[in-house]
Amino acid sequence: MPIAYMIIIFILSSLPSNAVVELPDATIDAFIKEALHLVEFAILYVLLVLAAFTTGKFSRKTNAVLAVIAILYGLSDEIHQAFVPYRSATVIDFVKDTLGVLAAFYFVNRAHAKNRFDWILAYFAGKTVKKRYETSPVKNR
Repeated sequence: MPIAYMIIIFILSSLPSNAVVELPDATIDAFIKEALHLVEFAILYVLLVLAAFTTGKFSRKTNAVLAVIAILYGLSDEIHQAFVPYRSATVIDFVKDTLGVLAAFYFVNRAHAKNRFDWILAYFAGKTVKKRYETSPVKNR
């Protein structure tokens, strides 16, 4: 899935910015397209994390490597856009791509540190996991 998403990013980056959609209000159109930089590469990172879960071997090191891969793909996307007519490559766009990945990385890293992904990893490893988050019954006073 991450590879397919990377191909979609590449194809869309090869088109002029208004080729897919252009909103009537130029200000709103520009705002949404600029904000999508934060989301676009965060989604790529999360797809890479989900793909790593399927191996059953997800670690802090793997997590960091996946974040670096998503950030480097954002950099390669900006370099690619420098050669596409009617597109531009800017440092600020790369910063937005990176911030989106780092925000997603923060939440995934925290959840992994608190073992919130044990059940996903166990599922792909074919194991059962004892439910850690069961609540005990509340007694009435």
